[in-house]
Amino acid sequence: MQPPAALAIIWARAGALWLGAAASWPPLTPISAERSGGSRPFSGFSRRDFLRGSGAVAAATAIHQQATAAAQEAAGTKVAAGKQTITLNVNGKDHSVQVEPRTTLLEALRTQLDLTGAKPICNDGSSGGATVLEDGKPIQANMRLAMQCVGKKIQTVESLAGDAVPQAFVDCDAQQCGFCTPGFVVAVRAFLNMKPKATEEEIRAGLNGNLCRCGTYANIIHAAVQVVKGGANG
Repeated sequence: MQPPAALAIIWARAGALWLGAAASWPPLTPISAERSGGSRPFSGFSRRDFLRGSGAVAAATAIHQQATAAAQEAAGTKVAAGKQTITLNVNGKDHSVQVEPRTTLLEALRTQLDLTGAKPICNDGSSGGATVLEDGKPIQANMRLAMQCVGKKIQTVESLAGDAVPQAFVDCDAQQCGFCTPGFVVAVRAFLNMKPKATEEEIRAGLNGNLCRCGTYANIIHAAVQVVKGGANG
């Protein structure tokens, strides 16, 4: 897409500004030329010339940035700023929340919707404690911006209260402190939705993105196997 005429004019001015500054610089003299009255080599390029050129570069850069922003606006690209009111579909219901561009889905769930099952255990998604479902697929709520979830169907551990997975966790004593348990419950449900007849080996591989500091992995696997054998998947 060709840039609008106004942008072409801005870019042309930036180029002219640079060329005008360069044209005003004095020609360089050989490095062997000596300053009058001294032995220090003189290049013919003064500090004033350098500052003048640097100022021209800075001005040209600013004009280019303005032109780029104008081009993005003309193309329909919008950059969110400040608080925005968005609608999130969580556990089958639409909720209006106020978020900043930096607000994560986890923050919106916990602080505005009072859904505290997903936990802020880490900042890089490595623990799996913030696992939720987005259109049926497991994601880390602390690694997803709330604004990215507009139009998506979000499902948290709170929606699984009557599901076979949390019941199996209770039956198999698959938790200790319980801080990581919500993430594991959601991860198990998501994996068994994908593979309802999964073997124990497949379950072990499928849950390798969740960590338990208490070390209840064996009982968690037993709980998932119990759900498979009970056929209560989906």
